[in-house]
Amino acid sequence: MQNKRYIVGLGEALWDVLPEGKKLGGAPANFAYHAGQFVGQDNALAVSALGEDKLAEETIESLKEHGLSYLMPRVPYPTGTVQVTLDDEGIPTYDIKENVAWDNVPFDSDIQAVARNCRAVCFGSLAQRNVVSRETIHKFLDLTPKDCVKIFDINLRQNFYSKEVIQESLRRCNILKINDEELVLIGRMFGYPGLDIENKCWLILGKYNLDMLVLTCGTNGSYVFTPGQMSFQETPKVDVADTVGAGDSFTGSFCAAILNGKPVAEAHKLAVEVSAYVCTQNGAMPKLTPELLAKSK
Repeated sequence: MQNKRYIVGLGEALWDVLPEGKKLGGAPANFAYHAGQFVGQDNALAVSALGEDKLAEETIESLKEHGLSYLMPRVPYPTGTVQVTLDDEGIPTYDIKENVAWDNVPFDSDIQAVARNCRAVCFGSLAQRNVVSRETIHKFLDLTPKDCVKIFDINLRQNFYSKEVIQESLRRCNILKINDEELVLIGRMFGYPGLDIENKCWLILGKYNLDMLVLTCGTNGSYVFTPGQMSFQETPKVDVADTVGAGDSFTGSFCAAILNGKPVAEAHKLAVEVSAYVCTQNGAMPKLTPELLAKSK
């Protein structure tokens, strides 16, 4: 694992149990899969942990089917599952099972080697709900090379986050990805509820010395803030199959385009088009069209 620079999705590996059956999910695998479609699947890696159960075998099978490389040590806890229910508009709600394999990702020598050779990494708050995985994520981030793109896709779920976890993550990342609802929660938590959306984003960008802050507002468009500049893109109107994984496809394609040297506005436009396409497909890991893939070059 020493000879490559990896793009890593780090954190939870789980199955979304949807009304029509179960699908492999979890933001890190989704991110790595979509980034890998642009940079080559051999360069993208999902890092997590699996149990010693049948679901772990199914996870490996599904990762292989999607052509996604993985580093997922086995641990004596069940492989993660999430009960997903969709409302009439295809918007999901999640019931995330606790004390599972991805809560207990060990910081072993293989994961350490990947950290040292990491070109970009995406991590969230959910996988930090348990101290074992939280410490692994912190050690991983602290070992990455200086030029590593570190995306904190905040991904607040249920009550699995705290002010301390968010602050520590903001200190370790150089890009924050957040949605409008999460921004309201963070505003309350950090004590600046009176500011409008844009001023909250500028404040966080400056306070934590971030290179970028990506704000998604569902059907109301999305923003990318960089010091002194802002990019806005409207959300395309599409026939939504479901929105599972759309945000991760946005992050993965945006990251790949930035690594390929695209200007922020172009990377942003591509991310919007990719996530809109993913919304028209079932599940979190559809194959992207050749037209979309060509746009990151």
